[in-house]
Amino acid sequence: MIIDSHQHFWKYDSVRDSWIDDTMKIIQRDFLPADLEPILKTNNVDGCIAIQADQSEQETVFLLDLAKNNKFIKGVVGWVNLSDTGVENRLEYFSQNTLFKGVRHILQAEKDDFMLDQTFLNGINKLAPLNLTYDLLIYAHQLQNCVTLVSKFPNQKFVLDHIAKPSIKFGEIETWKAAIKTLAALPNVYCKFSGLTTEADWHNWKTEDFIPYIDVIFEEFGAHRIMYGSDWPVCLLSGNYSKTKEIVTTYIKKLSSQEQQQVMGLNAINFYGITI
Repeated sequence: MIIDSHQHFWKYDSVRDSWIDDTMKIIQRDFLPADLEPILKTNNVDGCIAIQADQSEQETVFLLDLAKNNKFIKGVVGWVNLSDTGVENRLEYFSQNTLFKGVRHILQAEKDDFMLDQTFLNGINKLAPLNLTYDLLIYAHQLQNCVTLVSKFPNQKFVLDHIAKPSIKFGEIETWKAAIKTLAALPNVYCKFSGLTTEADWHNWKTEDFIPYIDVIFEEFGAHRIMYGSDWPVCLLSGNYSKTKEIVTTYIKKLSSQEQQQVMGLNAINFYGITI
C-alpha cells in the first residue's frame, strides 16, 4: 500500500495565507480533496496524511472534517497551541477523533530558541501519553536545537519534514549533513522524503541535484525510518505530483522490495497508526 505522508488542503485566503506570495501564484487558489483524489489514483497512491498549514484549531477541525468525508485521507496532523496552559485538555478533545494522529507547529517561522521554551516543551510532553506524533518543520540552521528538543523526549515519536530544508539550489550540504547525522542517531525520529524540489531551482532542477542529500538521509536514517511525502500542492511550484513521486521511486529501485514498501507506505502506516 502506498501512502503519501505529507500533503495539504486549504481554501485560499490572501490574508491568512500571506506566505503564498506572488512568486507562488500557481498555488494561490483552493486545494481540496476533489483536486487530489484523481491525482492519487493516477499515481497509484492509496491514501494520504493531511498536514496543517495554518496555526489555528479551525484548521484542525477543517482537516478532520475533510478526512471524515473522504476515506482516502487516512489521518490528520493538526495544530494545537502547545504553549497554552490548557493544552492537555485540547489534545484530549481532539484525540477523541481517531483520525487525529499528531500535531505540527511551524517552527521554521519562529525564533530559533522557541522550540526550547519551557511552555512549548510542556506541550510536547503531553503528546506521547495520547499516542500522538509530532512533525518537525524546521530550516537546516535549526537542526542543532531540534536535536536538543528530540533528546528531551525519548518516548515521543517525531518526524522531520522535508529533510530540514537544506539549500539544494546552492548546494549547501556539509553543515546540514553533520547535523542530520546527529539527529538521526536518535531512534525516535523519522524523516520524510519530501519537499526537495522546492528547495532546488524551481524551474531548472535535475534529479541528480538531489542524490547527495538523499544518500545522506538513507545512510543515516535507514529505509525503516523514511517515508514518502509529496508536499502537494506546494510541489506544484517546481513541477507536478508525478515528477515529485518519481524522484523517490527512481532512487529506491536499488533497495529490496521490503525496503521499498517501507518507504512508500509501511513506515507512514506504522508511525501514524493508520487503520487500513
